[in-house]
Amino acid sequence: MPDVTLKIFRGDREGGQTADYQVPVAPGMVVLDALHHVQKHQAPDLAVRWNCKAGKCGSCSAEVNGRPRLTCKTRMDSLPQDKPITILPMKSFPVIKDLVTDVSWNYKVNKKIPGFTPKAGTNWRMQQEDIDRVQEFRKCIECFLCQNVCHVLREHDKHEQFGGPRFFVRVAGLEMHPLDGVSRVGLLKKELGLGLCNITKCCTEVCPEEIHITDNAIIPLKERVVDEYYDPVLRLVRKIRGG
Repeated sequence: MPDVTLKIFRGDREGGQTADYQVPVAPGMVVLDALHHVQKHQAPDLAVRWNCKAGKCGSCSAEVNGRPRLTCKTRMDSLPQDKPITILPMKSFPVIKDLVTDVSWNYKVNKKIPGFTPKAGTNWRMQQEDIDRVQEFRKCIECFLCQNVCHVLREHDKHEQFGGPRFFVRVAGLEMHPLDGVSRVGLLKKELGLGLCNITKCCTEVCPEEIHITDNAIIPLKERVVDEYYDPVLRLVRKIRGG
């Protein structure tokens, strides 16, 4: 296969620009391989975050030709070879250097969410059908591609008011767990800003684990918020009780 041109962002949080690199393409090569070739032969100071190169650590997230992807799972032969391939850092997070972004904000959001809290007197014996619904959410590898593509964070910068799809997935896994005894509905409405999501499904489209984020996590959580805060019967009951 002929050489291809990679246009890679070089810079930091103060700014930067793309630089062109010619890379030979071999069969089976992925974008991360191409980045390693650039590091080895042309730009040893190129900053790239990665770990497993097997699509399971979530470290190598970037934007390839404008689409958030794992570079270790994006094959070079799946991209147009007749024009430069653009590789940029994730837009929703501050750049540290080159393709490495500061995703620490996500861990601050995570700390707001109460962990798994079993009900008193829990019987730990369960059947597979008891956990089928929540098992999907445990597949998340925290690549934060869903956070990056979400327009509430990406275009509107609502990091202070919005938790993002990754953490709606986490809350769904806890809220829907048959043995959990803590309600996080108030947290969803007030601190995580679930109402800001207008269910465009862009997060679902980029998830490398194919988690149905919108349909299986976000929409059911929205229904719980509606039941808790906007159901007219419950509102009347709370009013009568003085709540």
